[in-house]
Amino acid sequence: MFLTNQATLDAAEIAFRHWAAPVNGTIEPGSDEHKAAFCRMLLETHNPYRPAVIDWPKLDEAACQRLQSLPIWNIAVQTEGRAKIRAQTYADMIADPLLRQAITLDGFEEGRHKEVLSKLVAAYGIALEPEPEYFRPRRPEWAWMALGFSECIDSFFAFGIFAVAKESAFFPPELVETFEPVIQEEARHILFFINWVAWHHHNLTWWRRPWFWVQIAAIWVLLVRERIGLARGIGAEEDEKPQDNNFTMTGSKAVADVDLPLPTLIDICLAENERRMAGYDPRLLRPKMVPRLVRFARRFMRTPRQAAA
Repeated sequence: MFLTNQATLDAAEIAFRHWAAPVNGTIEPGSDEHKAAFCRMLLETHNPYRPAVIDWPKLDEAACQRLQSLPIWNIAVQTEGRAKIRAQTYADMIADPLLRQAITLDGFEEGRHKEVLSKLVAAYGIALEPEPEYFRPRRPEWAWMALGFSECIDSFFAFGIFAVAKESAFFPPELVETFEPVIQEEARHILFFINWVAWHHHNLTWWRRPWFWVQIAAIWVLLVRERIGLARGIGAEEDEKPQDNNFTMTGSKAVADVDLPLPTLIDICLAENERRMAGYDPRLLRPKMVPRLVRFARRFMRTPRQAAA
């Protein structure tokens, strides 16, 4: 288990998934109450698990080979490494104490994800390429926004793929449950980020707002190009080898014994996205861009017939 004290673990697990702001009435985007709410949500739902004491379950040879064959480990470790330095760099330039504390925690949790992955690959004999050096970004706000919107895309599909892995029992339940806190943390991160975007936009001077939206549009273009294979990705170094950046789109084939039709996977992703966000104050804004685009695309897909057992 993550913690030695089961009572502490149980209490943290409940607090991790349920939170409400201690104020009545509406929370206006851009207000001080809004900033306090989304920052406190992240800070007060922090799960204090420790990767160093994870008891990795023993896997049989077949399960171990399935784990080793997943084409994600290099990019997963490197992505979390870059995420940590991006969040920390942006936090360092924030004057507001509460916001700086929350973004610093976000960076700490991203670094903890990297530590979890690093210990997993070591536990199961997964060979990684040498990691690149992680440099502080020259444009901290751009890097922070690229991180946040990238996670909005990847987490949406990861929610569904994780549910498929859990339901299919392709990996032992103990191993799947080990990653449950990591997946839920990503839900908290994108919830925090989307509310930060709204708050930050409302507090910009009028003449800075157009440039803010230009940056967002440029980031989305780069992220979409990355995921359809036309670019190597935001933040990629010149000496990085191409990675499978589309794993979140195609990964259900790698974590289940069945080849799910895309409409079915989309339905699962939508349901899991709703479920993972449901425990947090409904007055906080939810990520909408990816679910809306996916729902629009889903309208043009046939609902697959249920396969015979």
